[in-house]
Amino acid sequence: MDDERARELLLAERTRVEGLLAGTGRAGSDDRDEANARGDMADPAQRLTAEQGDDAVQEGLQVRLRAIEAAELRLAAGNYGRSIRSGVPIPDERLEADPTAELTVDEAAAGETLNDLTVADVTVAEAEND
Repeated sequence: MDDERARELLLAERTRVEGLLAGTGRAGSDDRDEANARGDMADPAQRLTAEQGDDAVQEGLQVRLRAIEAAELRLAAGNYGRSIRSGVPIPDERLEADPTAELTVDEAAAGETLNDLTVADVTVAEAEND
């Protein structure tokens, strides 16, 4: 993928995420203001749940923003579009779908598989290899 297209994709994603963050921040503030207001306290758990949901969404968006920043740094360093694990080129189709991708599809899938294993699974697999 050429650098100009990568910049366009990353800028579009940054704009989208920052807009969502701004909206989520306002919604969270509104939920807190409502929860702290005097008046009908019939169901304070509902407001608390809304606050927690807003906080979780905001945290996820912050993680996404950090991924965008990391991708922008890779682009500036000349490493964008290559796996951070193996250096293998990441297909343009993957980068179009997720401009922050830092692994190939196979590497990402292998990582998910490893994350799904328990310590016991790894111990058994190691014992079988011995």
